Amino acid sequence: MAWTVQKLIDDHMTLHASCNACHHNRQLDLSVLRERLGPDAPAMAPDLIPRLRCDGCGGRDVSLTYSPNTMASGDIGASYRRAKDGR
Repeated sequence: MAWTVQKLIDDHMTLHASCNACHHNRQLDLSVLRERLGPDAPAMAPDLIPRLRCDGCGGRDVSLTYSPNTMASGDIGASYRRAKDGR
């Protein structure tokens, strides 16, 4: 199933855009994307990249990084410490 803008919001995902020309990057505001494109708008990279432009240089050579909300599962650091300490 392909992501929609609303699905990204519901799943507490974050979406970062990076300019491949000037290396400017920022986290995209998914609620703004929902207002502009609609909640059911496809949110896969091939759907969004043609609509994006770098705030730094105005270029269109942009890449996207999708990240899950890792804090929803608790203290990630605690899990790492337990694994590292063998407990």
